[in-house]
Amino acid sequence: MSSDAHGATVPAAHGLHHPYHLVNPSPWPIVGALGGFCTVLGIIFAAHFGSYVMLVIGAVLVLGTMFFWWRDVVKESRTPGLHTPVVRLGLRYGMIFFICSEVMFFVAFFWAYFNFALFPDVQGNGQTVWPPSTIHTFDPFHVPILNTMILLLSGTTVTWAHHCLLERDRKGLVWGLGLTVLLGMSFTLCQAIEYSNAPFKFYGGGVYPSTFFLATGFHGFHVIVGTCFLIVCWFRARAGHFTPERHFGFEAAAWYWHFVDVVWLFLFSCIYWWGASAVVAS
Repeated sequence: MSSDAHGATVPAAHGLHHPYHLVNPSPWPIVGALGGFCTVLGIIFAAHFGSYVMLVIGAVLVLGTMFFWWRDVVKESRTPGLHTPVVRLGLRYGMIFFICSEVMFFVAFFWAYFNFALFPDVQGNGQTVWPPSTIHTFDPFHVPILNTMILLLSGTTVTWAHHCLLERDRKGLVWGLGLTVLLGMSFTLCQAIEYSNAPFKFYGGGVYPSTFFLATGFHGFHVIVGTCFLIVCWFRARAGHFTPERHFGFEAAAWYWHFVDVVWLFLFSCIYWWGASAVVAS
């Protein structure tokens, strides 16, 4: 190993004269782009013509790209000399900016919700109350408060897992991740039950159901993604991939999971509790 002009460690054994990892040619960027195109085109075909073939093809390509590309990244992280300190710093910046983009994604949903909540007559339809008088909202202290407790507990278990990793307690790490995954699945199950008993539907119910299901539904999708992220970390933890010094894959999953927790707290406070109508569904 040697150092460059900036003091960064350079893996001289691999013939590199800089601290950066130049990846090998990969088919996954073009395959992922094709999958994204097919997915969007498939949504259009499904909505207008009732054909789901293109959508299925796009989903398979996207999921396959995710699996094989991340598999390659895991292999790179396990190869000595590739993920240098500068590379790991870049990965951290990338994850931070990704989460920031997700924050703005949810800002758009909250903006839409509060636009109608604070100015109910913005469409000029004579509506002066929010939620609309025809909407019976969920009881915030029924399933929503249960899901809040589940997510808060999952944030505790993933933090416990991180602490165990730093203390070289591999058994505690695996247990903590396993419990977090189970809690994430429990949240998804409870939300599915909640949706199945919803007193209003996504379609034909006006702007309130649209903003409600978009905000809470996309959060639920993020919970599913985070759960998959943690499942991969669970398998990697069992395989001994993480060390106290090098475990960014787990760290990124934990950051993402805490982000999901915080978004849910805003959803519960603003939409379920503050936005509850005088009459709520039992």
